[in-house]
Amino acid sequence: MKGKIADPSLASEGERSYSWAYKNMPALVKTIESFGDEMPLRGRKVAMCLHVTKETSVLAMGLKRLGADVYLSAANPLTTQDDIAAYLSSQGVNVFAWRGENQEEYFSSIESILRAKPDIIMDDGSDAHVTFHEEKEFSDHKVMGGTEETTTGVTRLRALSKAGKLRYPVIAVNNAYTKFLFDNRYGTGQSTFDGLLRATSLLIAGKKVVVAGYGWVGKGIAKRARGLDAHVIVTEVDPLKALEAHMDGYEVMLMGNVAELGDVFITATGQINVIRGEHLEKMKDGVILANAGHFNVEIDVNYLKQNSISKKSVRCFVDEYLLKNGKRLYLIGDGRIVNLVAAEGHPPEVMMMSFSNQLLSVVNISENHSSLEKKVYDVPESIDKQVAKNALEAMGIKVDEITEEQRRYASEWKV
Repeated sequence: MKGKIADPSLASEGERSYSWAYKNMPALVKTIESFGDEMPLRGRKVAMCLHVTKETSVLAMGLKRLGADVYLSAANPLTTQDDIAAYLSSQGVNVFAWRGENQEEYFSSIESILRAKPDIIMDDGSDAHVTFHEEKEFSDHKVMGGTEETTTGVTRLRALSKAGKLRYPVIAVNNAYTKFLFDNRYGTGQSTFDGLLRATSLLIAGKKVVVAGYGWVGKGIAKRARGLDAHVIVTEVDPLKALEAHMDGYEVMLMGNVAELGDVFITATGQINVIRGEHLEKMKDGVILANAGHFNVEIDVNYLKQNSISKKSVRCFVDEYLLKNGKRLYLIGDGRIVNLVAAEGHPPEVMMMSFSNQLLSVVNISENHSSLEKKVYDVPESIDKQVAKNALEAMGIKVDEITEEQRRYASEWKV
């Protein structure tokens, strides 16, 4: 076994976290157990570049149960739970991850799992996919295919495909209904405030919470903020999403105008420099800044660093920047993904669906890679529906079945 982790002695603590997640991810467990004694991934090497959380540990152990040789690195320098890394390492997973990696260590860990010459690459944000395509040392290695977990990563892969440089088929797990409708909305919505509240311990009720972006992640964050009795304001660049936010009952404003009104700003766009220097200068003293996007590019952290008199840590994961105008702004987690930096990420009940899609997509690639083109695919509808059925069954929910009369009625043009 190969790998590099922070502290092997944390394995027993990690096992407890794994057991808790396993108990609360029944749909994923059902997906794993549905293969019975089959080992459809026997002999396959799977490289995982995912957030190293208790939920990810259930997926990694599931892949091992199906026969895979698993290599794991983190999808963000600050999202590894060291106890989970230790537990997985003790169970035969080749883990290259520890919390607090610097940029060089982060990409070195990704390169380590790619040097294992994986058959399939699973990613969250596409740093592994892009590294594989950019680094010359991997130019001769053949990969059957890959999966991608998040919106940002799918966007990067589509750009790679459009440029004609994508070297293997990739299934966009993010685009499955049983992923984005629940993971992006309910998962990020809840876990963003879990991170924000752990970091600040402040009251949300009565505060003006500005949500930048009204995609599925932004919708979830705005809904949870309203549930906590905040005054919610949305900023958008897409007129359709802005209209939807308005119809959902939120105030929609320009960032340049809301900058001086908000108490808490949360970015969820996947874009660069959504909150820029011109906005930071207008903000009130004591504003909280948080990012729920995958990369730490949505808030212009460099501007804060270059235009502040001082910076100091005031709480775990909270830095105070004293601007030259005398105002203090509080940044959570250096602008990195707040729900994983300051908390534990999405709840297991949500991740059980996302990771069921991941696991079934990996099996699909393993079995059908020779017939797939080098492009980005959506998750097959059959997989999406099976995940939904497994989730409903795990929750004890039954649904009606269409009658034969209704089936005939739906197929006829004459009423």
